[in-house]
Amino acid sequence: MSGFVEKPQPVAVPGLEHLHTGKVRDLYRDADGHLVMVASDRLSAYDWVLPTEIPDKGRVLTRLSLWWFEQLADLVPNHLVSTEVPAGAPADWAGRVMVCRALTMVPVECVARGYLTGSGLVEYTASRTVCGLALPEGLVDGSELPAPLFTPATKADVGEHDENVSYEEVAHRVGAETAAQLRQLTLAVYGRGRDTARERGIILADTKFEFGHTAEGELVLADEVLTPDSSRFWPADRWEPGRAQPSYDKQFVRDWLTSDASGWDRRGEQPPPPLPPEVVERTRAKYVEAYELLTGLPWT
Repeated sequence: MSGFVEKPQPVAVPGLEHLHTGKVRDLYRDADGHLVMVASDRLSAYDWVLPTEIPDKGRVLTRLSLWWFEQLADLVPNHLVSTEVPAGAPADWAGRVMVCRALTMVPVECVARGYLTGSGLVEYTASRTVCGLALPEGLVDGSELPAPLFTPATKADVGEHDENVSYEEVAHRVGAETAAQLRQLTLAVYGRGRDTARERGIILADTKFEFGHTAEGELVLADEVLTPDSSRFWPADRWEPGRAQPSYDKQFVRDWLTSDASGWDRRGEQPPPPLPPEVVERTRAKYVEAYELLTGLPWT
């Protein structure tokens, strides 16, 4: 089993139509046809949306995405219209809202990998490939790849795994021209993010993007971008290939859930338990630290 431990009820706001409750974001449509994305403090791990929230997490993700949209504006347009909180919305929505252009979303997770880890490491260990792309012998967990790879995946529902697919499969699904655009933009944005993070002492190991078409057919960047939820960020001064790397994300949560202290069997039928306060606070601190290091701005 997997999914929501406790699925939240959507907030009713005059003039907004609730469309979807995701792992982290709630999606509405306003009277102008724009999408209103609200980033919650929910956190997912091992295909479960956990019962315990991480304070300020949604605001960190939103503010960091907005900062990155500015850094990437010369490379790719994005879906942002405004950050204005709709009239009648809860006060807690402040700092969490992105009002966005409605897009026809491309049904592909656009993943860029500059380092070997995660599902890429699993495939490499078995076949010396990642998404069917051949790699040299001798790479280990955390190795920098000879060049960044575009390794797309299908987007899964809540509680399901994304599934890696080949570039040829993407071209079959969305057409050769769009597939080529996705690869070019994904690697360009990854390159900008990697170089920006590196200047700040952070390794951007991998990341995923979502793109959609406007009504005029323009391909634009959507959803969140280069956040700890969509990316693996590692401290450069602690990078050591051959082992799992420390990261700026929910590492403390994963470690606790798989420890004896949690008493939880991730392969069993029971949902994960609530997180202890010290794990919540350490995880929140990691998200805030990532924001401050990447942007150079204090979290307030």
